[in-house]
Amino acid sequence: MDFSNTRVLTVEQGCAYLGYAKSYVYKLTSAGILPHSKPNGKSIFFDREKFEAWMLRNPRSSFEEKQIQAANYATTNAELKHKRKKIV
Repeated sequence: MDFSNTRVLTVEQGCAYLGYAKSYVYKLTSAGILPHSKPNGKSIFFDREKFEAWMLRNPRSSFEEKQIQAANYATTNAELKHKRKKIV
C-alpha cells in the first residue's frame, strides 16, 4: 500500500503501515502510547506525520556513527587543550 498521499490513516491502514496486529494497535492507543484521534468518540484515526514521528523516536546510532562521534569529540578536546595551554 502506498500511503505517501494519505495524511489521515484508519486503524486498518495504521496496522498495515506499522506491520502490527489490530489488537496490538488498540492496546497501544488505549494505553496512550500511540498518538491518535477519536473525532466521534468511537473510530480511531492516525495522522501519518505523527505516526512517523512516533516510529522514529528514541533513535540509536550505528557503530560507525558512534566511532565518528568519538573521533570528533577527541579531536575537538585535543584542540581545546592545545588552545588552553597557549592562553596559560
